[in-house]
Amino acid sequence: MRISTPLAAKPSAGREPDRALAYRAGVIRPRRLEALHGSPETVDALRRTPRLWYAAYGSNMHLQRLTCYLAGGRPPGGLRDHPGCRDPRGPARTAAVMLPGRLYFATESQVWTGGRAFYDPAGGPGHAGLGGDGSAGAPPEVPARAYLLTAEQFSDVAAQEMYREPGEDLDLGEVLTHGRARIGPGRYETLVCAGLLDGAPVLTLTAPWSADDGTVRPNPPSAAYLEHIAAGIIESHGWSALRAAAYLASCPGAHGHWTAADIAALLTTPGTP
Repeated sequence: MRISTPLAAKPSAGREPDRALAYRAGVIRPRRLEALHGSPETVDALRRTPRLWYAAYGSNMHLQRLTCYLAGGRPPGGLRDHPGCRDPRGPARTAAVMLPGRLYFATESQVWTGGRAFYDPAGGPGHAGLGGDGSAGAPPEVPARAYLLTAEQFSDVAAQEMYREPGEDLDLGEVLTHGRARIGPGRYETLVCAGLLDGAPVLTLTAPWSADDGTVRPNPPSAAYLEHIAAGIIESHGWSALRAAAYLASCPGAHGHWTAADIAALLTTPGTP
């Protein structure tokens, strides 16, 4: 199966797509995040920042899929239409980032079947595994794609992930102060601030539980979902198919059910028949 290139616009004549350049140039150096210091002065300044970063670690690593949350529409393979944001403009910038913690698969996806991807920030120190650099025993990191959005756009994207109607701004005071804020009990209803990038907060969505607290059992993801996430990692970070496959095979839920060879077999590189 060939990985499709989900670009929002066609490249100009004579210019290679960004993803092809990533393959040619090799791994894209990810941006490292600064620590969040939740002092009242810092929080007040961050709340006045006109833009923030939304860090996607699952299917939204594909810009085409995120565009359906921004401008409205149904993504390829999707089962429902998204109403879009009040401000449908695309992200001002994107960046490859590494989030401290780990990815795991749990619950049951109505779109992909199999387990959903969740981010566990507590899976950092003390949970040695396969690090973002591919080395065993390194503190685990999650490859993600950060999109620079307005706070209003992030609120509307979050609402759609939570199966809510967009149109209400989130109060980000708690997540900027404590690094975490529970908006609701369900999946993707917890906000996490993973740090700062260029002075703006980096926020993502996950579940209120962690991979190890026993609230949910690991659930293996489907082949289609793994292929989609792997393609997003390759597109945004320039990883090889083998590296992306080894990373995903190490994640709880996938580990023990999928091998790196199995996942790599789902993927093909550009130019491969």
